[in-house]
Amino acid sequence: MLIIPAIDLKGGQCVRLKQGLMDQVTVFSSSPGEQAREWLAQGARRLHVVDLDGAFAGKPKNESAIKEIVQAVGDDIPIQLGGGIRDLDTIERCLDDGVSYVIIGTAAVKNPGFLHDACGAFPGHIIVGIDAREGKVAVEGWSKMTGHDVIDLAKKYEDYGVEAIIYTDIGRDGMLSGINIEATVKLAQALLIPVIASGGLSNIDDIRRLCAVEQEGISAAIAGRAIYDGSLDFAVAQAEADRAANA
Repeated sequence: MLIIPAIDLKGGQCVRLKQGLMDQVTVFSSSPGEQAREWLAQGARRLHVVDLDGAFAGKPKNESAIKEIVQAVGDDIPIQLGGGIRDLDTIERCLDDGVSYVIIGTAAVKNPGFLHDACGAFPGHIIVGIDAREGKVAVEGWSKMTGHDVIDLAKKYEDYGVEAIIYTDIGRDGMLSGINIEATVKLAQALLIPVIASGGLSNIDDIRRLCAVEQEGISAAIAGRAIYDGSLDFAVAQAEADRAANA
């Protein structure tokens, strides 16, 4: 299982939000490139980058910071990018700039035809991010709830040909309250494509709990606030995940 460090961008800085609220922000670094190099040095094998301004605006807003991250890690590790990606031209530009995977969230729900076209145009490069609370999907930076069921939507996206699903319990994200293991496993069991766990990862016990259910189809976990405030040591977490996989 991969442990994927998250780099959330707001105003060109690396930040974390509580439950997706733009006024509940903590700045962790003013240099996205340096932060990316730090995670690379600690053994990261992939980075999860989110353009928070883009997610709320509906179009990318932190292009220079994203390019800085891509240049910092070069071809050493892949980058998955989300936030305001809502048309094919933006996807093409991101991939041309060196991003490996593009994450589509709100647009997948509001415009499934776009997602279908994206999977056809850029096979192997499209990941869908599903943000949910109590089994229902949220959109537009978590500001609006929909009536869509998580599993039903994920199955549709799987049929389109997406590479993976990132599942975030938005009631837990940024709160260090623990991954919603039960909901993540339930989703993974319903799909053939990998599920990436997100939202609330807090300590090494969460890593161990995830590793125990990895065989259900959970390929990775995104680590955010916990690895920035020190409650989870990233290198130790990845080593624990590797040990569990080889046991």
